[in-house]
Amino acid sequence: MSVGHIGVTDPVVSCDDDCGIRDVLDRIGDKWSVLVVVELAAGVRRFKELQRSVDGISQRMLTLTVRRLERDGLVTRTVHPTVPPQVEYELTELGHSLTHLVRALADWSLAHRPRIEAARRAWDARVSS
Repeated sequence: MSVGHIGVTDPVVSCDDDCGIRDVLDRIGDKWSVLVVVELAAGVRRFKELQRSVDGISQRMLTLTVRRLERDGLVTRTVHPTVPPQVEYELTELGHSLTHLVRALADWSLAHRPRIEAARRAWDARVSS
């Protein structure tokens, strides 16, 4: 039976538009957002420090990511009046409240990476046969 068959199974989320859950999960589940949050959990970082520490992120993608995190109230951006301007990013209280969840996800990913890779290889071998 499907989840939508309400005579047997209650819906997982009972309000319109998933109560905003999907929107929040899209942000915190985003590859770059998670990596930026992990890095900022260690403390305040300048833009270039963030860029160097988040392997593979482009300047444009980092800019978009920190803007989105700032908009969501997870990160603050401080511009110091120097020449050139020095910009620092840090997690807000809300952002810090997310770090234990993100770290748990990162730890789980590292711990299970070999099993996931093995499962992918097995699946790929089955599908390509």
